Amino acid sequence: MPKRLTNPFNPQKLLRWESFLVVLILFEVVVFGAINPRFLRLPVLFGSFNDFTSICIISIFVTFVLITGGMDIQSGSIVGLSSIVLGVTWASSGLNIWLVVVFTIITGALCGAFSGFLVAFTQVPSMVVTLGCSFLYTGFAKTIMKIAKIETHKGISNFPASFTAFTGWSIGGVPFQFIIFVILAITAHVLLHRTKYGRYVFLCGINQNAAEYSGINSRFIVMSTYIISGMGASLAGIILTSYLGTAKPDFGKELTLPIITAVVLGGTSIFGGKGTIVGTALAALAIGVMRFGLSMSGISTQYLDIPVGFLLIIAVGLRALSGNWGEVKKLFYRAKPAFSRSK
Repeated sequence: MPKRLTNPFNPQKLLRWESFLVVLILFEVVVFGAINPRFLRLPVLFGSFNDFTSICIISIFVTFVLITGGMDIQSGSIVGLSSIVLGVTWASSGLNIWLVVVFTIITGALCGAFSGFLVAFTQVPSMVVTLGCSFLYTGFAKTIMKIAKIETHKGISNFPASFTAFTGWSIGGVPFQFIIFVILAITAHVLLHRTKYGRYVFLCGINQNAAEYSGINSRFIVMSTYIISGMGASLAGIILTSYLGTAKPDFGKELTLPIITAVVLGGTSIFGGKGTIVGTALAALAIGVMRFGLSMSGISTQYLDIPVGFLLIIAVGLRALSGNWGEVKKLFYRAKPAFSRSK
């Protein structure tokens, strides 16, 4: 009898982890609902999504970067830059707002392409590149504001009603922003898990040299993930500008920690080669619900990053522990006789 081929992608493991994330979300809803019954009202619960849309959208595209073994901490600065590019271009050029939206997404893609080129073709660590670019893009946004002679704290407002209205739409009580997120998550899932490009992304994360020897242009694949991430951040900046009705350069400055936490908590390995879009999407929702629930429980917004930081540490620790579980068991069995003698 020939041996049965085994699939390295184990859906049962994925199901268990995703189930845990679903239980986590339900647990948060129950706990915060008990603390503040208003939290359980569907309009309030659906409306809360508007406050963390950016985290959800950006995280599903940053997943591509981390699967290749890279790191992307520049997304927040691209959000602010995109908001300013959108506002200044529209105010100064008089172009149709939707043409400006397309131009803004291209801007995000160019930012990602620049960072991705440095990572892929110069072998500079992605952490260093994206950290430097985060300062660079924030500086660009402030410079554009200064050239346009616009005060930073005031920002740019008075956008067309058609632009500010679409983030206020809802279908059957479900916010349009949530629908956008679901569509993007499905698209990203298909791209990553159902296409040849997605397989190449995973191969580059597992072993980039082996992928190169297999005929894959690994440098282009790595660079393309940063382009995708930049476009996602730019789209989040556009949605945030529409929702708040103003453009400011500091949009996104507090998004880096929640985004990375959502990707890692969703099951993506920080060493590359592993990750799912569904896991990231559920983790982003869990983080968003937690932040909103804490704020409704009376916790000041300046302390909301503390539990997110704990989640990041726990997620990384659990992943490291699961990857070395055999060694942990050996240490336990070696220590067991010593504990028995001490008794």
